[in-house]
Amino acid sequence: MTPESSGVRAVDPDAAPTAVRRWLEDAIRAVDGEIDRRLPLPSGLAADDPERRLVEAMRYAALGPGKRIRSALALAACDAVGGAARAGLAAAASVELAHAYTLVHDDLPAMDDDDERRGRPTVHRAFDEAIAILTGDGLLTAAFAALVDLGAGAGDAVSVLARRSGAAELLAGQALDVAAAAARASGGRPEIFDVAALERIYAGKTGALFAAACEIGGIAGGAALSARRRLADYGMALGLAFQYADDLDDGDFPQHRAHQTKRRGELGRKAAELATDLGEGGALLADIGRWVGGIANR
Repeated sequence: MTPESSGVRAVDPDAAPTAVRRWLEDAIRAVDGEIDRRLPLPSGLAADDPERRLVEAMRYAALGPGKRIRSALALAACDAVGGAARAGLAAAASVELAHAYTLVHDDLPAMDDDDERRGRPTVHRAFDEAIAILTGDGLLTAAFAALVDLGAGAGDAVSVLARRSGAAELLAGQALDVAAAAARASGGRPEIFDVAALERIYAGKTGALFAAACEIGGIAGGAALSARRRLADYGMALGLAFQYADDLDDGDFPQHRAHQTKRRGELGRKAAELATDLGEGGALLADIGRWVGGIANR
């Protein structure tokens, strides 16, 4: 699960190439509108009613400030294979709801114990810890419900999201990350900080949902299996590059800084090449790969 900090970042939408910046701006409006539609506040309930507070907390988590990169990638992948915007929106909403769930649970006292997310109180601080747990549960449930709208592709999309967000990938990455944080705090197990171990963590906690976003977007667009696999590989490379950029910003693992910079560029180039293989429809995805890899202007 990927922390998102405030301030100027390496992957800064305001400094992105024009086409990428416009893509993100359009995606934020579209995805937020779709999530707003999918999470209506229950009517006829008092402000302090537990059911209303739960939905308010879900909306607080899913509609708060953020880049929406994962959900925007689902839209871009759907468009890249010639899919319809309506199907792409269902895929994008699903990905954003799933991502919001990971952030809510990641912030809990048992995990990172964060008081602030995206410049405002975390859900367990703005509401309470029990509501935060239920909020994450509700968001993940809503993520799978959104995929029903994909019709014939719903089963494949559910399978992808379940696999990528489950114990073998996203949750495994988080478990490894928690263990690494504990080891770092105690000064033990130095082998957990080698570059191979770190990339395994990143593939789970960040790359898995990027890969899911791109493949689910492809499914929404009716992509053939070969294109779906290419999109999944693209998403994984992009997610890893994104996490390396995040670590460079945060100054994490300074002993690996040269490797982080090199690997970020390699993964950005790999993503751009995979997108180019999709043909003309992959042009935007290629631009995104170069941007996240820090090679957009090279």
